[in-house]
Amino acid sequence: MADDRKPKDPKEQPAKKPSQDDEVAGKAYDARLMRRLLTYLKPYKLQTGLSALTIFFKASTDVMGPYLVKVAVDTYMTDTPPAKLSWLARHLSSRPMTGITQIGCLYLGALLLTYVLEFAQTYMMQWTGQKIMFDLRSQIFRHLQRMQPSFFDHNPVGKLVTRVTSDVDALNEMFTSGVLAIFEDIFVLLFIVLIMLRMSWPLALLALSVIPAILYVTKIFRRHVRDSYRRQRAATARINSFTQEYVSGMSIVQLFNRERRAFNDYSSVNAENKQAWTDAIFAYAVYYPVVEFLSSTAIALVIWRGGISALHYLQATQLHELQPLLHALPKAGSVVTVGILIAFIQYAQRFFRPIQDLSEKYNILQAAMAASERVFNLLDTQPTIVSPAAPIVGDDSGRVEFRNVWFTYQKLDEAQHARIASATEEELNTFADIEWILRGVCFTVEPDETAAIVGHTGAGKTTITGLMMRFYDIQRGSILVDGVDVREQDLKKLRQRFGVVLQDPFLFTGTIADNIRLGSKWITDERLELAADEVNVGDFIRSLPLQFSEPVRERGATLSTGQKQLISFARALAHDPGILILDEATSSVDTDTELRVRLALSRMITGRTSILIAHRLSTIQRADTILVMHKGQLRERGTHQQLLTERGLYWKLYQLQYRDQELGTGSDSIPLEPLSAD
Repeated sequence: MADDRKPKDPKEQPAKKPSQDDEVAGKAYDARLMRRLLTYLKPYKLQTGLSALTIFFKASTDVMGPYLVKVAVDTYMTDTPPAKLSWLARHLSSRPMTGITQIGCLYLGALLLTYVLEFAQTYMMQWTGQKIMFDLRSQIFRHLQRMQPSFFDHNPVGKLVTRVTSDVDALNEMFTSGVLAIFEDIFVLLFIVLIMLRMSWPLALLALSVIPAILYVTKIFRRHVRDSYRRQRAATARINSFTQEYVSGMSIVQLFNRERRAFNDYSSVNAENKQAWTDAIFAYAVYYPVVEFLSSTAIALVIWRGGISALHYLQATQLHELQPLLHALPKAGSVVTVGILIAFIQYAQRFFRPIQDLSEKYNILQAAMAASERVFNLLDTQPTIVSPAAPIVGDDSGRVEFRNVWFTYQKLDEAQHARIASATEEELNTFADIEWILRGVCFTVEPDETAAIVGHTGAGKTTITGLMMRFYDIQRGSILVDGVDVREQDLKKLRQRFGVVLQDPFLFTGTIADNIRLGSKWITDERLELAADEVNVGDFIRSLPLQFSEPVRERGATLSTGQKQLISFARALAHDPGILILDEATSSVDTDTELRVRLALSRMITGRTSILIAHRLSTIQRADTILVMHKGQLRERGTHQQLLTERGLYWKLYQLQYRDQELGTGSDSIPLEPLSAD
C-alpha cells in the first residue's frame, strides 16, 4: 500500500498536463477554419442548397400560427372595423363559422408544410453530415498511413483515435445541427421581429427591451462554458490515451498487481472530466432559468402594456369612440387589438426559444472550431519521409550498402543539422547534445548473401534494418539498396523489396489467410498454403475448424506467441521478397520448431538477400558474414569461425551466450544446410 501511494504524485503530474494540441479551446467562430470546413460541402452542394431553401420556408411557416390566431380573433371575435382588418381577413368568408374553418385549414396546412420541410431538411443534412464524416475520417486515416514511424513515437494512439472519432463527431454535429440551424433561428427571429413591429412597434420594443440583459447573461455563460469545454476535451483525450495504453498492457498490470495504482491514476483523469462537465452543467443550470425569467418578464410587460391598450381599444369601440382614439394615436401600430395582444404573447414566447437555441448552437460551433483546429493541425502535419519527385529505380540485385552512416532518433534543429554537415568524424563524436545511435557504420551485404547482425541490447541492430526500409532518415552518410540511395527511391517500391519478421509478431483482426496475404490479391491459395507449409505451420492451420479461414482476434489473442510468429514467417515468404529481414524472429519458437524453420529458410533464401538479427548461435553461425555491433559502431566482421579465431567481442558473446547452448541442444540430430544460396 505504501508503495502505491508514494509515487502517486509524480505519476499523476503528466496526466494533469495536457499537450498543447489538446488545450486548443477554439474561437466561437474562426473564418479561416470555417472556410476550410465548408470545402467539405462542395461535393454535396445540391443537398446543402436544398436544405438552406427548406430552412427559409420552414422559418416562414413556423411564424404563421400566431398571426392566424390574431386574424381569427380580430375578424370574428371582436368588432374590429373593416379598415383595420388585415389583407388575409378581407379574403376570408364573412360567415364566422366558415371563416374560422378556413383559418383552421390554413393553420393545419402551415403545420403540415413545416413538418414536411423539417423532414426534408433533417434528412438531407444528416445524410450530408454522414458523407462528410466518411470523407473526413478517410482523409485522416490516409494521412496517418503516410506518416513516418517517428510521428507515432511522439503521438499517443488514444490521442489519434480521439481525432478520428470524437473530433469528427463534433464536426458532424456542426454540419447537421449547427450552421444551417443557426440560420433557421436567425430567420425565425427576423420574421418574428418584422411581424411584431408591423403589428405594434411600441409593444415590440417593449418585448425586446430585455435583449441587452439576455446578451450580457449569455456572454458570461459562454465564458464559463468555454473554459469547461476546453478542460472536458483535454480530459477526454487523456482518458482515451490512458484507457488504450492500460487495456493493451493489462496483463502486465495484473502480473505486477498494479490494479490499484492504475485505478487511482485513471480516477484522477476521470475526475477532471467529471469536474469539467459539472462546471458546464452548473452554468447551464444558472443560465436557462435566468433567460426564462427575463423572457417571462418581457411577456409580462407585453401583457401589462398591451392589455391596457387593448382595454382602451375595446372601450372605444363599445362607446363608438374609435375615431377619436385613432386620431389620438396616429402612428401605425399604436392601436392594440385583442388579436394583436394574443399574437404578441405567442410571438414573445417563441422569440426567446431561438435565443436559447443560439446559445446551444454557440457551443456546437465552438466545439466544431476546436475540433477542426485539432483535426487540421493533424492533417497539416506533413510527413518528413516522402518519395522524391523523380524516384530512381534500383537494379533489383538485393545489394545493401551502408556508407559512413550516422544516425540519432533525436529531433534536430537546423543549426544542429548544419553542424553535422560541416563537422569531421572526430568532431561528430564530441557533440554532447546529440545521442548517436549509429556512428560511422560502413558495411556491404552482397546479393544472395546472408548476413547476421549481433551485439548487446541497444547496440543499433534493429535500427539498421529500419533504416534500410527508410523508416527514418539518417543525419549523415548514405544507405544504398539495389545500388540506389534509399532517399532517391519510391517508398512503396522500396518497401515492397523487403519481407520482415519481427520479434513481436503482429496479427490483425480477420482470418489467418487475410493475415498472410495482407491485402495482396496476387497471392493465390496455392502460394499461401505453400508458404505455410514451408515454415511448418500448415499442419497446425489445417487442424483448425475453419483452417485458413479461421478467425483471428485482435493481435492474435487466441494463438500462442510461437504460432503467431510462424504465421508471420508465412506472411513474409508468401510475398516473395527480394530482401528478407528476420529481427529476433526465432526467439518465440521452441528449439525443435526453430530447427525446422531454419531448414525451410535454407531453401527460401535462394535468389534473395537475407539479414538476420538473433542471439541464438544456431540461427546465425552459418551466415555468410556476421556483423558485430557495439555502442553504435561496427566493431567486427567475418564468418563464425573467423570471429571466434580473433577472440574479440564476438568471441566474448559466444562465451557468454552460445557455448552452453551449442553443446546442449543436440543440433546434430537434424542435418542443417548452410544459410546461403551457394
